[in-house]
Amino acid sequence: MKMRNSKSTSVLAAAVAALVGSGAGIAHATEPCGDFGECKALTEINSSDGDIGFHFLMDGDSLIYGAVFNPRHRKIFAYYPKRELRRQTSTELFQESAEPPCSLAVAEEGDDVVTLADFTDRWHTGTYYFFGINSDWEPQFGSTEFTFDLPAAPEDVEWEIEEDEPGEFEGEISWEEGEDLGECSDELDDLIAAGVVADPEGVEVAQWEVVLEIDVDVEEEEDEDLLAVAGVKHVVRLPGSAEELEVEVPDDFLETLPEDTPAKVEVGAIGVDDNATFTEIDEICINDTDPLGTYDAEEDALLNGCGFEVDTDDDD
Repeated sequence: MKMRNSKSTSVLAAAVAALVGSGAGIAHATEPCGDFGECKALTEINSSDGDIGFHFLMDGDSLIYGAVFNPRHRKIFAYYPKRELRRQTSTELFQESAEPPCSLAVAEEGDDVVTLADFTDRWHTGTYYFFGINSDWEPQFGSTEFTFDLPAAPEDVEWEIEEDEPGEFEGEISWEEGEDLGECSDELDDLIAAGVVADPEGVEVAQWEVVLEIDVDVEEEEDEDLLAVAGVKHVVRLPGSAEELEVEVPDDFLETLPEDTPAKVEVGAIGVDDNATFTEIDEICINDTDPLGTYDAEEDALLNGCGFEVDTDDDD
């Protein structure tokens, strides 16, 4: 045991010295990410809920140690499993920071608000360095670039049910390209003018991520059929160059769900630097048994089978 600890200490010390020195062995790492299968650092924004977070991923081989360093060569994360997890080792390590509200407009009492300006002041753009040790005590190095090139939030996200053939229904999710960051747009113009962030409207979208997720509160829901599908997702990714910004959710998926299944839709614009901006809509009722709604005196509204208020606006 003493020999192993000694070896671990020497390997770690040598690797960290190389890492925080010139960095030459990492800065010029080859794709996909030096010795790692993948590594990335990114910003994720929920433009409708109004929150912002820092995420990172390192995908190594039989890792028994991992660390991430910011562009100033300061360690911001360390991973060191023990006991059975140490013996099993790890491969992909993924971390999400907390995602505080980015605007006073969406914050609740007691929330610590982190505006876009606060966020860009807290995190440093540039090269983030990844370091790991595998079960053979071999060091692994990688690096990735972190930017504030944040893609614009998708706009006009809609969910519609269409009858393809008699008795066969498909869902359709559609959206439009956006112009800003939704609820996280406070001081955006000033940050663009100062060169801190790129203009979101001009940031290239590499992929669109479209998610239909069953939205069941497992702490309050009592229906066993709904609890059985809680968190089920239908996920589709399209190239950012797609001409038609829409995705069909097939009847084969919808018919597996119980009657009156609550759901939500998220559409994410993922930039070429992996930064992602999502827009969400909720209160979707799948396999609705009461689409026209029944009047609820307490709510003074028409409620559908999921208990959501029915939109009585006649757009036609």
